[in-house]
Amino acid sequence: MSEMQVAAETLQEIGWGVSVFGSARIQPDTPYYALSEAIGSRLAKAGLTVIAGGGPGIMEAANKGAFEAGGNSVGLNIKLPREAANNRYQTHSLTFDYFYSRKATFFMHSAAYIALPGGFGTLDELFEVLTLVQTRKVPPAPIVLIGTEFWSGLISWIRSHLLANKLIGPRDLDLLTLTDDLDLVMAEIERFRLFHAEERDTAPALPE
Repeated sequence: MSEMQVAAETLQEIGWGVSVFGSARIQPDTPYYALSEAIGSRLAKAGLTVIAGGGPGIMEAANKGAFEAGGNSVGLNIKLPREAANNRYQTHSLTFDYFYSRKATFFMHSAAYIALPGGFGTLDELFEVLTLVQTRKVPPAPIVLIGTEFWSGLISWIRSHLLANKLIGPRDLDLLTLTDDLDLVMAEIERFRLFHAEERDTAPALPE
């Protein structure tokens, strides 16, 4: 609780942001790193705060794009044996001991979510935000998957196993947008932001 309280006080000034999820293992010379850096830059230039995990890989790329574009670049760093250093592209830096409080901070400050390729941690973040939006424990928000080649197999599995067995509703897949087009990503976030501006005219808060 103390970690979430510190996070709320630190990030109060930034209002709503866009969370970017993805692997720490993606290297800087890869297309997905470049995509993450580009989306971070475009979000910052649109006046949107970028919130990422603070580590290397996709997280670093998103922070770097926002930082170098002159925007707010938030890093929600976590102490892990395999991640000895946080990336240096952060205007607001928080360090967590617990995944729970770190994830809660993502959700109480985000008006949209973007997931690039990642492993168990990225899948954990993605499915938790899907659950929270589906169950209306957090406000509606765009959830965008960037990387059609990477994510299409997961979407097919969800459709053929979860939807086919009625384990999710027919409209639950509409919560997701799958694309490689950054123009589409920005248009989706901007459309949603304008349409729901009045609903979002309150301070961020913890999930109910």
